[in-house]
Amino acid sequence: MVALYQTHLLPTLAKASPLLSLFVKIPLPLIYRRCRIRHFCPVLCYHTSSFDISPRRSSTEKASSFCTLASPREAPPSPFSDTPLTAKMKRKAWRESPEGVLRHKLDMCSKHGDVSEALRLYDEARSIGVPLSQHHYNVLLYLCSSGESNGGDEDGLSLGLKRGFEIFHQMVMDKVEPNEATFTSAARLAAKVEDPEKAFELVKRMKSFGIPPKLRSYAPALFGFCKKGEAERAYEVDGHMIESSVEAEEPELSALLKLSAEAKKGDKVYEMLHRLRASVRQVSESTVGIVEEWFGSEEAVREGKECWNVKKVREGVVSGGGGWHGQGWLGTGKWRVVRTQMDENGVCQSCNEKLVCIDIDPKETENFASSLASLASKREVRADFVRFQEWLQCHGPFDAVIDGANVGLVNQHHFNFFQLKSVLNQLREMSPSKRLPLVILHKNRVTGGPAQNPKNKQLLETWKKAGALYATPGGSNDDWYWLYAAVSCNCLLVTNDEMRDHLFQLLGTSFFPRWKEKHQVRLSVSTKGPSLHMPPPYSIVIQESEDGRWHVPMVTGDDLEAPRQWLCATRDRNRK
Repeated sequence: MVALYQTHLLPTLAKASPLLSLFVKIPLPLIYRRCRIRHFCPVLCYHTSSFDISPRRSSTEKASSFCTLASPREAPPSPFSDTPLTAKMKRKAWRESPEGVLRHKLDMCSKHGDVSEALRLYDEARSIGVPLSQHHYNVLLYLCSSGESNGGDEDGLSLGLKRGFEIFHQMVMDKVEPNEATFTSAARLAAKVEDPEKAFELVKRMKSFGIPPKLRSYAPALFGFCKKGEAERAYEVDGHMIESSVEAEEPELSALLKLSAEAKKGDKVYEMLHRLRASVRQVSESTVGIVEEWFGSEEAVREGKECWNVKKVREGVVSGGGGWHGQGWLGTGKWRVVRTQMDENGVCQSCNEKLVCIDIDPKETENFASSLASLASKREVRADFVRFQEWLQCHGPFDAVIDGANVGLVNQHHFNFFQLKSVLNQLREMSPSKRLPLVILHKNRVTGGPAQNPKNKQLLETWKKAGALYATPGGSNDDWYWLYAAVSCNCLLVTNDEMRDHLFQLLGTSFFPRWKEKHQVRLSVSTKGPSLHMPPPYSIVIQESEDGRWHVPMVTGDDLEAPRQWLCATRDRNRK
Protein backbone atom coordinates (compact mmCIF):
# COMPACT_ATOMS: atom_id res chain seq x y z
CA MET A 1 0.00 0.00 0.00
CA VAL A 2 1.40 3.38 -0.99
CA ALA A 3 1.91 6.19 1.52
CA LEU A 4 -0.75 8.85 1.85
CA TYR A 5 1.08 11.27 -0.40
CA GLN A 6 -0.17 13.48 -3.23
CA THR A 7 2.76 14.16 -5.59
CA HIS A 8 0.88 16.35 -8.04
CA LEU A 9 -0.79 18.52 -5.37
CA LEU A 10 1.92 19.47 -2.90
CA PRO A 11 4.27 21.32 -5.32
CA THR A 12 1.38 23.61 -6.26
CA LEU A 13 0.60 24.35 -2.64
CA ALA A 14 4.28 24.88 -1.91
CA LYS A 15 4.42 27.80 -4.32
CA ALA A 16 1.65 29.54 -2.42
CA SER A 17 3.12 28.76 0.99
CA PRO A 18 6.86 28.64 1.65
CA LEU A 19 6.17 27.02 5.02
CA LEU A 20 4.37 24.13 3.37
CA SER A 21 7.40 23.49 1.14
CA LEU A 22 9.21 22.20 4.20
CA PHE A 23 6.82 19.26 4.29
CA VAL A 24 6.68 18.38 0.60
CA LYS A 25 8.66 15.18 1.17
CA ILE A 26 6.83 14.21 4.36
CA PRO A 27 3.97 11.64 4.20
CA LEU A 28 0.51 13.08 4.71
CA PRO A 29 -0.20 11.69 8.24
CA LEU A 30 2.86 13.59 9.52
CA ILE A 31 1.71 16.79 7.80
CA TYR A 32 -1.58 16.55 9.64
CA ARG A 33 0.13 16.08 12.98
CA ARG A 34 2.03 19.35 12.45
CA CYS A 35 -0.94 21.28 11.05
CA ARG A 36 -2.84 23.19 13.74
CA ILE A 37 -5.67 24.55 11.54
CA ARG A 38 -7.04 21.12 10.60
CA HIS A 39 -10.55 22.25 9.62
CA PHE A 40 -9.13 24.35 6.79
CA CYS A 41 -6.96 21.55 5.42
CA PRO A 42 -8.25 19.36 2.60
CA VAL A 43 -8.96 15.71 3.42
CA LEU A 44 -6.98 13.43 1.16
CA CYS A 45 -8.97 10.17 1.14
CA TYR A 46 -7.04 7.15 -0.05
CA HIS A 47 -9.35 4.98 -2.18
CA THR A 48 -7.63 1.64 -2.90
CA SER A 49 -5.52 2.90 -5.79
CA SER A 50 -6.31 6.62 -6.05
CA PHE A 51 -6.85 9.77 -4.03
CA ASP A 52 -10.08 11.72 -3.70
CA ILE A 53 -10.03 15.28 -2.39
CA SER A 54 -13.11 16.46 -0.55
CA PRO A 55 -13.72 19.07 2.16
CA ARG A 56 -13.83 17.81 5.76
CA ARG A 57 -17.37 17.23 7.05
CA SER A 58 -18.75 16.63 10.49
CA SER A 59 -19.84 13.16 11.63
CA THR A 60 -23.47 14.35 11.46
CA GLU A 61 -23.11 15.32 7.82
CA LYS A 62 -21.44 11.99 7.07
CA ALA A 63 -24.35 10.11 8.64
CA SER A 64 -27.08 12.01 6.82
CA SER A 65 -25.50 12.59 3.39
CA PHE A 66 -24.52 10.16 0.66
CA CYS A 67 -21.78 11.54 -1.59
CA THR A 68 -20.62 9.99 -4.82
CA LEU A 69 -18.19 7.11 -4.40
CA ALA A 70 -14.67 7.66 -5.66
CA SER A 71 -13.85 5.77 -8.83
CA PRO A 72 -10.81 3.48 -8.62
CA ARG A 73 -7.98 4.63 -10.87
CA GLU A 74 -4.37 3.73 -11.23
CA ALA A 75 -2.40 5.31 -8.39
CA PRO A 76 0.62 7.52 -9.10
CA PRO A 77 3.88 6.02 -7.94
CA SER A 78 5.09 7.15 -4.52
CA PRO A 79 8.66 7.49 -3.34
CA PHE A 80 7.39 6.49 0.11
CA SER A 81 5.76 3.17 -0.88
CA ASP A 82 7.92 1.30 1.60
CA THR A 83 7.03 3.54 4.53
CA PRO A 84 5.55 1.28 7.23
CA LEU A 85 1.97 2.13 8.23
CA THR A 86 0.49 1.64 11.66
CA ALA A 87 -2.63 -0.48 12.18
CA LYS A 88 -4.59 2.71 12.86
CA MET A 89 -3.44 4.22 9.55
CA LYS A 90 -4.36 1.05 7.68
CA ARG A 91 -7.86 1.02 9.22
CA LYS A 92 -8.32 4.67 8.33
CA ALA A 93 -7.16 4.05 4.76
CA TRP A 94 -9.61 1.13 4.41
CA ARG A 95 -12.51 3.18 5.81
CA GLU A 96 -11.80 5.85 3.21
CA SER A 97 -11.47 3.37 0.35
CA PRO A 98 -14.45 2.88 -2.00
CA GLU A 99 -15.26 -0.44 -0.28
CA GLY A 100 -15.13 1.17 3.17
CA VAL A 101 -17.20 4.19 2.14
CA LEU A 102 -19.78 1.91 0.50
CA ARG A 103 -19.98 -0.25 3.62
CA HIS A 104 -20.58 2.78 5.84
CA LYS A 105 -23.27 4.17 3.59
CA LEU A 106 -25.04 0.82 3.23
CA ASP A 107 -24.98 0.39 7.01
CA MET A 108 -26.65 3.79 7.33
CA CYS A 109 -29.29 2.70 4.80
CA SER A 110 -29.90 -0.42 6.89
CA LYS A 111 -30.24 1.69 10.03
CA HIS A 112 -32.86 3.92 8.39
CA GLY A 113 -34.57 1.23 6.26
CA ASP A 114 -33.72 3.14 3.07
CA VAL A 115 -34.00 0.55 0.27
CA SER A 116 -34.01 3.05 -2.60
CA GLU A 117 -30.76 4.75 -1.55
CA ALA A 118 -29.08 1.39 -0.95
CA LEU A 119 -29.99 0.28 -4.49
CA ARG A 120 -28.69 3.57 -5.90
CA LEU A 121 -25.37 3.04 -4.10
CA TYR A 122 -25.22 -0.53 -5.37
CA ASP A 123 -25.76 0.57 -8.99
CA GLU A 124 -23.13 3.30 -8.66
CA ALA A 125 -20.61 0.90 -7.13
CA ARG A 126 -21.20 -1.60 -9.93
CA SER A 127 -20.84 1.08 -12.60
CA ILE A 128 -17.42 2.25 -11.39
CA GLY A 129 -16.11 -1.22 -10.58
CA VAL A 130 -16.05 -1.15 -6.79
CA PRO A 131 -15.72 -4.80 -5.62
CA LEU A 132 -18.51 -5.89 -3.26
CA SER A 133 -17.84 -8.09 -0.26
CA GLN A 134 -20.08 -10.56 1.56
CA HIS A 135 -21.08 -7.81 4.01
CA HIS A 136 -22.11 -5.44 1.21
CA TYR A 137 -24.30 -8.09 -0.41
CA ASN A 138 -25.82 -9.19 2.90
CA VAL A 139 -26.88 -5.66 3.83
CA LEU A 140 -28.45 -5.18 0.40
CA LEU A 141 -30.29 -8.51 0.60
CA TYR A 142 -31.46 -7.79 4.13
CA LEU A 143 -32.91 -4.44 3.08
CA CYS A 144 -34.60 -5.89 0.00
CA SER A 145 -36.14 -8.70 2.05
CA SER A 146 -37.06 -6.67 5.13
CA GLY A 147 -40.40 -5.54 3.74
CA GLU A 148 -39.57 -1.91 4.39
CA SER A 149 -38.98 1.05 2.11
CA ASN A 150 -38.09 4.66 2.74
CA GLY A 151 -41.37 6.41 3.49
CA GLY A 152 -43.25 3.11 3.29
CA ASP A 153 -44.19 3.47 -0.42
CA GLU A 154 -45.28 0.30 -2.21
CA ASP A 155 -43.18 1.08 -5.30
CA GLY A 156 -40.00 1.06 -3.22
CA LEU A 157 -41.03 -2.24 -1.62
CA SER A 158 -41.78 -3.88 -4.98
CA LEU A 159 -38.50 -2.61 -6.39
CA GLY A 160 -36.63 -4.06 -3.41
CA LEU A 161 -38.18 -7.49 -3.96
CA LYS A 162 -37.45 -7.42 -7.69
CA ARG A 163 -33.88 -6.24 -7.31
CA GLY A 164 -33.19 -8.58 -4.37
CA PHE A 165 -33.13 -11.71 -6.53
CA GLU A 166 -31.00 -9.91 -9.11
CA ILE A 167 -28.47 -8.97 -6.38
CA PHE A 168 -28.44 -12.52 -5.03
CA HIS A 169 -27.69 -13.94 -8.49
CA GLN A 170 -24.97 -11.33 -8.99
CA MET A 171 -23.38 -12.40 -5.72
CA VAL A 172 -23.30 -15.98 -7.02
CA MET A 173 -21.81 -14.83 -10.34
CA ASP A 174 -19.15 -12.79 -8.50
CA LYS A 175 -18.27 -15.95 -6.55
CA VAL A 176 -18.65 -14.16 -3.22
CA GLU A 177 -19.03 -16.86 -0.59
CA PRO A 178 -22.47 -16.71 1.08
CA ASN A 179 -23.17 -17.33 4.75
CA GLU A 180 -26.26 -18.14 6.80
CA ALA A 181 -27.46 -14.52 6.70
CA THR A 182 -27.24 -14.55 2.88
CA PHE A 183 -29.47 -17.59 2.50
CA THR A 184 -31.89 -16.40 5.18
CA SER A 185 -32.40 -13.06 3.41
CA ALA A 186 -32.85 -14.84 0.08
CA ALA A 187 -35.41 -17.17 1.69
CA ARG A 188 -37.26 -14.14 3.06
CA LEU A 189 -37.33 -12.67 -0.45
CA ALA A 190 -38.94 -15.89 -1.69
CA ALA A 191 -41.49 -15.77 1.13
CA LYS A 192 -42.35 -12.15 0.27
CA VAL A 193 -43.41 -13.24 -3.22
CA GLU A 194 -45.30 -16.18 -1.66
CA ASP A 195 -42.92 -18.84 -2.89
CA PRO A 196 -42.21 -21.01 0.19
CA GLU A 197 -41.00 -23.80 -2.10
CA LYS A 198 -38.09 -21.64 -3.23
CA ALA A 199 -37.44 -20.55 0.36
CA PHE A 200 -37.18 -24.22 1.40
CA GLU A 201 -34.85 -25.03 -1.51
CA LEU A 202 -32.53 -22.21 -0.40
CA VAL A 203 -32.35 -23.67 3.12
CA LYS A 204 -31.53 -27.09 1.70
CA ARG A 205 -28.75 -25.54 -0.40
CA MET A 206 -27.10 -24.27 2.77
CA LYS A 207 -25.94 -27.77 3.61
CA SER A 208 -24.03 -28.03 0.33
CA PHE A 209 -22.02 -25.01 1.50
CA GLY A 210 -21.44 -26.58 4.90
CA ILE A 211 -23.57 -23.88 6.57
CA PRO A 212 -25.78 -25.06 9.45
CA PRO A 213 -29.26 -23.47 9.16
CA LYS A 214 -30.75 -21.55 12.07
CA LEU A 215 -34.36 -21.33 13.17
CA ARG A 216 -34.73 -18.02 11.33
CA SER A 217 -33.52 -19.72 8.15
CA TYR A 218 -36.49 -22.09 8.20
CA ALA A 219 -39.11 -19.53 9.23
CA PRO A 220 -39.89 -18.15 5.71
CA ALA A 221 -40.59 -21.61 4.28
CA LEU A 222 -42.44 -22.92 7.34
CA PHE A 223 -44.71 -19.91 7.79
CA GLY A 224 -45.18 -19.69 4.01
CA PHE A 225 -46.51 -23.25 3.77
CA CYS A 226 -48.65 -22.74 6.88
CA LYS A 227 -50.16 -19.59 5.37
CA LYS A 228 -51.01 -21.48 2.17
CA GLY A 229 -52.49 -24.37 4.11
CA GLU A 230 -50.02 -26.87 2.64
CA ALA A 231 -49.80 -29.13 5.68
CA GLU A 232 -47.61 -31.90 4.27
CA ARG A 233 -45.01 -29.45 2.97
CA ALA A 234 -44.97 -27.65 6.33
CA TYR A 235 -44.44 -30.98 8.11
CA GLU A 236 -41.56 -31.68 5.71
CA VAL A 237 -39.89 -28.40 6.69
CA ASP A 238 -40.46 -29.27 10.34
CA GLY A 239 -38.86 -32.68 9.79
CA HIS A 240 -35.86 -31.04 8.11
CA MET A 241 -35.50 -28.77 11.16
CA ILE A 242 -35.50 -31.75 13.52
CA GLU A 243 -32.94 -33.52 11.33
CA SER A 244 -30.73 -30.40 11.50
CA SER A 245 -31.10 -30.23 15.31
CA VAL A 246 -32.99 -26.94 15.09
CA GLU A 247 -35.64 -26.73 17.81
CA ALA A 248 -38.92 -24.99 17.00
CA GLU A 249 -40.12 -22.33 19.43
CA GLU A 250 -43.63 -21.18 20.30
CA PRO A 251 -44.32 -19.16 17.08
CA GLU A 252 -43.39 -22.12 14.86
CA LEU A 253 -45.23 -24.70 16.99
CA SER A 254 -48.31 -22.45 17.20
CA ALA A 255 -48.35 -22.09 13.42
CA LEU A 256 -48.11 -25.89 13.01
CA LEU A 257 -50.80 -26.37 15.67
CA LYS A 258 -53.17 -23.98 13.88
CA LEU A 259 -52.44 -25.60 10.51
CA SER A 260 -53.05 -29.10 11.92
CA ALA A 261 -56.36 -28.04 13.49
CA GLU A 262 -57.54 -26.43 10.25
CA ALA A 263 -56.46 -29.53 8.29
CA LYS A 264 -58.42 -31.70 10.77
CA LYS A 265 -55.35 -33.74 11.66
CA GLY A 266 -56.06 -34.66 15.27
CA ASP A 267 -52.90 -36.72 15.67
CA LYS A 268 -50.71 -33.77 14.64
CA VAL A 269 -52.62 -31.44 17.01
CA TYR A 270 -51.86 -33.93 19.79
CA GLU A 271 -48.18 -33.99 18.79
CA MET A 272 -47.88 -30.19 18.72
CA LEU A 273 -49.51 -29.83 22.14
CA HIS A 274 -46.95 -32.22 23.57
CA ARG A 275 -44.09 -30.41 21.87
CA LEU A 276 -45.36 -27.16 23.37
CA ARG A 277 -45.47 -28.92 26.74
CA ALA A 278 -41.88 -30.09 26.41
CA SER A 279 -40.23 -26.93 25.09
CA VAL A 280 -42.48 -23.95 25.87
CA ARG A 281 -44.39 -25.13 28.98
CA GLN A 282 -46.43 -21.90 29.45
CA VAL A 283 -48.00 -20.40 26.34
CA SER A 284 -49.03 -16.95 25.16
CA GLU A 285 -52.56 -15.62 24.74
CA SER A 286 -52.48 -16.19 20.97
CA THR A 287 -51.54 -19.87 21.38
CA VAL A 288 -54.25 -20.37 24.00
CA GLY A 289 -56.73 -19.01 21.45
CA ILE A 290 -55.66 -21.67 18.93
CA VAL A 291 -56.03 -24.40 21.58
CA GLU A 292 -59.51 -23.11 22.48
CA GLU A 293 -60.59 -23.20 18.84
CA TRP A 294 -59.38 -26.79 18.49
CA PHE A 295 -61.25 -28.08 21.52
CA GLY A 296 -64.38 -26.27 20.33
CA SER A 297 -64.24 -27.86 16.86
CA GLU A 298 -66.28 -30.79 15.56
CA GLU A 299 -63.08 -32.67 14.72
CA ALA A 300 -61.98 -32.53 18.38
CA VAL A 301 -65.31 -34.08 19.38
CA ARG A 302 -64.74 -37.01 17.02
CA GLU A 303 -61.11 -37.58 18.03
CA GLY A 304 -60.57 -40.04 20.87
CA LYS A 305 -61.44 -43.54 22.01
CA GLU A 306 -64.14 -44.90 24.28
CA CYS A 307 -61.96 -47.59 25.84
CA TRP A 308 -58.26 -47.61 26.53
CA ASN A 309 -55.67 -49.67 28.36
CA VAL A 310 -55.53 -48.06 31.82
CA LYS A 311 -52.34 -49.93 32.73
CA LYS A 312 -50.57 -48.73 29.61
CA VAL A 313 -51.64 -45.14 30.28
CA ARG A 314 -50.32 -45.31 33.86
CA GLU A 315 -47.05 -46.79 32.65
CA GLY A 316 -46.79 -43.88 30.21
CA VAL A 317 -47.30 -41.41 33.08
CA VAL A 318 -44.58 -43.05 35.17
CA SER A 319 -42.06 -43.31 32.33
CA GLY A 320 -42.75 -39.70 31.31
CA GLY A 321 -42.08 -38.40 34.82
CA GLY A 322 -45.71 -37.42 35.51
CA GLY A 323 -48.14 -34.93 34.05
CA TRP A 324 -48.64 -36.67 30.70
CA HIS A 325 -48.93 -40.14 29.16
CA GLY A 326 -48.66 -39.63 25.38
CA GLN A 327 -51.16 -42.39 24.55
CA GLY A 328 -53.41 -40.19 22.39
CA TRP A 329 -56.81 -38.58 22.86
CA LEU A 330 -58.80 -40.37 25.57
CA GLY A 331 -62.61 -40.35 25.71
CA THR A 332 -65.17 -39.12 23.20
CA GLY A 333 -67.81 -36.45 23.05
CA LYS A 334 -67.97 -32.70 23.33
CA TRP A 335 -65.28 -30.78 25.19
CA ARG A 336 -65.99 -28.17 27.84
CA VAL A 337 -63.32 -25.45 27.63
CA VAL A 338 -63.01 -22.73 30.29
CA ARG A 339 -60.41 -20.34 31.60
CA THR A 340 -59.75 -20.89 35.26
CA GLN A 341 -57.18 -20.78 38.09
CA MET A 342 -55.49 -23.22 40.43
CA ASP A 343 -55.70 -22.97 44.20
CA GLU A 344 -52.54 -22.91 46.31
CA ASN A 345 -52.39 -26.72 46.23
CA GLY A 346 -52.75 -26.98 42.46
CA VAL A 347 -56.41 -28.02 42.34
CA CYS A 348 -58.30 -26.78 39.26
CA GLN A 349 -61.18 -24.55 40.33
CA SER A 350 -63.20 -25.69 37.33
CA CYS A 351 -62.91 -29.49 37.22
CA ASN A 352 -61.27 -30.24 40.63
CA GLU A 353 -58.38 -32.10 38.99
CA LYS A 354 -55.19 -31.85 41.10
CA LEU A 355 -52.12 -31.04 39.04
CA VAL A 356 -48.94 -32.97 39.69
CA CYS A 357 -45.45 -31.88 40.60
CA ILE A 358 -43.11 -33.36 38.02
CA ASP A 359 -39.89 -34.59 39.58
CA ILE A 360 -36.44 -33.79 38.22
CA ASP A 361 -33.95 -36.60 37.83
CA PRO A 362 -31.08 -35.98 40.32
CA LYS A 363 -28.62 -37.01 37.62
CA GLU A 364 -29.94 -34.20 35.39
CA THR A 365 -29.24 -31.71 38.19
CA GLU A 366 -25.73 -33.06 38.64
CA ASN A 367 -24.99 -32.83 34.91
CA PHE A 368 -26.42 -29.33 34.74
CA ALA A 369 -24.24 -28.18 37.65
CA SER A 370 -21.16 -29.56 35.86
CA SER A 371 -22.00 -27.82 32.57
CA LEU A 372 -22.74 -24.61 34.45
CA ALA A 373 -19.34 -24.74 36.17
CA SER A 374 -17.65 -25.35 32.83
CA LEU A 375 -19.34 -22.32 31.24
CA ALA A 376 -18.59 -20.10 34.24
CA SER A 377 -14.91 -21.10 34.23
CA LYS A 378 -14.63 -20.01 30.59
CA ARG A 379 -16.24 -16.62 31.17
CA GLU A 380 -14.89 -15.80 34.62
CA VAL A 381 -11.30 -15.77 35.81
CA ARG A 382 -10.88 -19.51 36.23
CA ALA A 383 -8.88 -19.28 39.45
CA ASP A 384 -11.58 -17.08 41.02
CA PHE A 385 -14.38 -19.49 40.19
CA VAL A 386 -12.42 -22.56 41.25
CA ARG A 387 -11.72 -20.78 44.56
CA PHE A 388 -15.47 -20.27 44.97
CA GLN A 389 -16.18 -23.95 44.25
CA GLU A 390 -13.67 -24.93 46.93
CA TRP A 391 -15.21 -22.46 49.39
CA LEU A 392 -18.68 -23.89 48.68
CA GLN A 393 -17.43 -27.44 49.26
CA CYS A 394 -16.07 -26.33 52.63
CA HIS A 395 -19.05 -24.23 53.83
CA GLY A 396 -22.01 -25.87 52.05
CA PRO A 397 -24.51 -27.24 51.38
CA PHE A 398 -27.11 -24.51 52.02
CA ASP A 399 -30.90 -24.64 52.16
CA ALA A 400 -31.18 -21.40 50.18
CA VAL A 401 -29.03 -19.00 48.16
CA ILE A 402 -29.79 -15.26 47.82
CA ASP A 403 -28.96 -13.05 44.86
CA GLY A 404 -27.96 -10.25 47.26
CA ALA A 405 -27.79 -7.39 44.75
CA ASN A 406 -31.25 -8.16 43.38
CA VAL A 407 -32.93 -8.61 46.78
CA GLY A 408 -31.34 -5.47 48.24
CA LEU A 409 -32.64 -3.33 45.38
CA VAL A 410 -36.23 -4.57 44.94
CA ASN A 411 -38.43 -1.45 45.05
CA GLN A 412 -35.47 0.57 46.33
CA HIS A 413 -33.50 3.50 44.92
CA HIS A 414 -30.43 2.55 46.95
CA PHE A 415 -29.17 -0.78 48.25
CA ASN A 416 -31.11 -1.71 51.38
CA PHE A 417 -29.30 -3.97 53.85
CA PHE A 418 -32.32 -4.00 56.18
CA GLN A 419 -34.42 -5.54 53.40
CA LEU A 420 -31.75 -8.16 52.77
CA LYS A 421 -31.55 -8.93 56.49
CA SER A 422 -35.33 -9.42 56.67
CA VAL A 423 -35.24 -11.96 53.83
CA LEU A 424 -32.35 -13.83 55.48
CA ASN A 425 -34.26 -14.12 58.74
CA GLN A 426 -37.42 -15.37 57.01
CA LEU A 427 -35.46 -18.05 55.18
CA ARG A 428 -33.65 -19.12 58.36
CA GLU A 429 -37.01 -19.62 60.09
CA MET A 430 -38.18 -21.83 57.19
CA SER A 431 -34.98 -23.87 57.14
CA PRO A 432 -35.14 -27.29 58.81
CA SER A 433 -31.64 -26.70 60.19
CA LYS A 434 -32.37 -23.05 61.11
CA ARG A 435 -29.17 -22.14 59.30
CA LEU A 436 -28.61 -18.83 57.54
CA PRO A 437 -28.85 -18.96 53.74
CA LEU A 438 -25.87 -18.08 51.55
CA VAL A 439 -25.74 -14.46 50.38
CA ILE A 440 -23.82 -13.74 47.17
CA LEU A 441 -22.73 -10.11 46.85
CA HIS A 442 -20.19 -8.42 44.61
CA LYS A 443 -17.07 -7.18 46.40
CA ASN A 444 -18.04 -3.54 45.73
CA ARG A 445 -21.33 -4.05 47.60
CA VAL A 446 -19.44 -5.40 50.60
CA THR A 447 -16.82 -2.66 50.80
CA GLY A 448 -18.38 0.55 49.42
CA GLY A 449 -21.50 2.70 49.59
CA PRO A 450 -24.08 1.67 52.23
CA ALA A 451 -21.71 -1.08 53.41
CA GLN A 452 -19.67 1.66 55.15
CA ASN A 453 -22.52 2.31 57.57
CA PRO A 454 -21.43 0.92 61.01
CA LYS A 455 -24.62 -1.13 61.43
CA ASN A 456 -24.26 -2.61 57.94
CA LYS A 457 -20.58 -3.33 58.59
CA GLN A 458 -21.51 -5.25 61.70
CA LEU A 459 -24.20 -7.16 59.79
CA LEU A 460 -21.77 -8.14 57.04
CA GLU A 461 -19.19 -9.25 59.60
CA THR A 462 -21.81 -11.45 61.33
CA TRP A 463 -22.76 -13.14 58.05
CA LYS A 464 -19.12 -13.62 57.13
CA LYS A 465 -18.26 -15.28 60.45
CA ALA A 466 -21.28 -17.57 60.05
CA GLY A 467 -20.01 -18.66 56.61
CA ALA A 468 -23.14 -17.19 55.02
CA LEU A 469 -21.58 -14.49 52.85
CA TYR A 470 -19.45 -14.75 49.73
CA ALA A 471 -18.09 -11.62 48.04
CA THR A 472 -17.42 -12.17 44.35
CA PRO A 473 -14.14 -10.65 43.10
CA GLY A 474 -13.81 -7.43 41.11
CA GLY A 475 -14.63 -7.78 37.41
CA SER A 476 -16.77 -10.89 37.97
CA ASN A 477 -20.41 -11.49 37.10
CA ASP A 478 -22.05 -12.63 40.32
CA ASP A 479 -24.91 -14.30 38.37
CA TRP A 480 -22.64 -17.27 37.69
CA TYR A 481 -21.87 -17.62 41.40
CA TRP A 482 -25.38 -17.56 42.87
CA LEU A 483 -26.81 -19.76 40.13
CA TYR A 484 -24.06 -22.37 40.47
CA ALA A 485 -24.39 -22.36 44.28
CA ALA A 486 -28.16 -22.93 44.13
CA VAL A 487 -27.93 -25.68 41.50
CA SER A 488 -25.03 -27.53 43.12
CA CYS A 489 -26.72 -27.37 46.55
CA ASN A 490 -30.09 -28.23 44.90
CA CYS A 491 -31.72 -25.62 47.10
CA LEU A 492 -33.98 -22.56 46.91
CA LEU A 493 -32.80 -19.49 44.99
CA VAL A 494 -34.14 -16.09 46.02
CA THR A 495 -34.15 -13.58 43.15
CA ASN A 496 -36.58 -11.62 41.01
CA ASP A 497 -34.22 -11.91 38.07
CA GLU A 498 -36.21 -13.57 35.27
CA MET A 499 -32.96 -15.12 34.02
CA ARG A 500 -33.71 -14.54 30.34
CA ASP A 501 -30.67 -12.52 29.22
CA HIS A 502 -27.65 -13.60 27.18
CA LEU A 503 -25.93 -15.33 30.08
CA PHE A 504 -28.84 -17.68 30.70
CA GLN A 505 -29.40 -18.28 26.99
CA LEU A 506 -25.91 -19.76 26.92
CA LEU A 507 -27.23 -22.63 29.03
CA GLY A 508 -29.21 -23.86 26.01
CA THR A 509 -31.09 -26.65 27.76
CA SER A 510 -34.69 -27.50 28.56
CA PHE A 511 -33.60 -28.48 32.07
CA PHE A 512 -33.08 -24.91 33.28
CA PRO A 513 -36.73 -23.68 33.11
CA ARG A 514 -37.83 -26.85 34.89
CA TRP A 515 -35.25 -26.37 37.63
CA LYS A 516 -36.07 -22.66 37.98
CA GLU A 517 -39.78 -23.36 38.35
CA LYS A 518 -39.16 -25.67 41.32
CA HIS A 519 -36.45 -23.64 43.05
CA GLN A 520 -36.90 -19.91 42.42
CA VAL A 521 -38.35 -17.85 45.27
CA ARG A 522 -39.60 -14.39 44.23
CA LEU A 523 -39.92 -11.28 46.36
CA SER A 524 -42.53 -8.54 46.68
CA VAL A 525 -42.19 -5.51 48.96
CA SER A 526 -44.97 -3.58 50.68
CA THR A 527 -45.22 -1.22 53.65
CA LYS A 528 -45.15 -4.33 55.84
CA GLY A 529 -41.79 -5.35 54.44
CA PRO A 530 -40.62 -8.05 52.01
CA SER A 531 -42.79 -11.10 51.30
CA LEU A 532 -41.48 -14.36 49.82
CA HIS A 533 -43.38 -16.15 47.06
CA MET A 534 -42.39 -19.81 47.23
CA PRO A 535 -42.36 -22.19 44.24
CA PRO A 536 -45.78 -23.81 43.70
CA PRO A 537 -46.29 -27.42 44.89
CA TYR A 538 -47.24 -28.38 41.31
CA SER A 539 -45.59 -27.96 37.92
CA ILE A 540 -46.64 -24.98 35.79
CA VAL A 541 -46.61 -26.84 32.50
CA ILE A 542 -49.18 -28.22 30.06
CA GLN A 543 -50.59 -31.30 31.77
CA GLU A 544 -52.53 -34.26 30.39
CA SER A 545 -54.35 -36.37 32.98
CA GLU A 546 -54.87 -40.12 33.02
CA ASP A 547 -58.52 -39.74 32.00
CA GLY A 548 -57.87 -37.35 29.10
CA ARG A 549 -58.24 -33.87 30.64
CA TRP A 550 -55.94 -31.04 29.56
CA HIS A 551 -54.72 -28.03 31.51
CA VAL A 552 -52.74 -25.33 29.68
CA PRO A 553 -51.00 -22.54 31.66
CA MET A 554 -50.71 -19.03 30.27
CA VAL A 555 -47.67 -16.78 30.58
CA THR A 556 -48.08 -14.17 33.32
CA GLY A 557 -46.71 -10.64 33.62
CA ASP A 558 -44.51 -9.22 36.37
CA ASP A 559 -47.34 -8.90 38.92
CA LEU A 560 -46.58 -11.60 41.47
CA GLU A 561 -49.96 -11.12 43.16
CA ALA A 562 -52.02 -11.71 39.99
CA PRO A 563 -53.23 -15.34 39.75
CA ARG A 564 -52.14 -17.30 36.70
CA GLN A 565 -54.80 -18.13 34.13
CA TRP A 566 -55.18 -21.73 32.95
CA LEU A 567 -57.19 -23.28 30.14
CA CYS A 568 -59.13 -26.33 31.34
CA ALA A 569 -60.43 -28.74 28.67
CA THR A 570 -62.41 -31.76 29.77
CA ARG A 571 -65.01 -34.05 28.21
CA ASP A 572 -68.52 -33.68 29.62
CA ARG A 573 -68.47 -37.25 30.90
CA ASN A 574 -65.27 -36.57 32.90
CA ARG A 575 -66.58 -33.56 34.81
CA LYS A 576 -66.88 -33.99 38.56
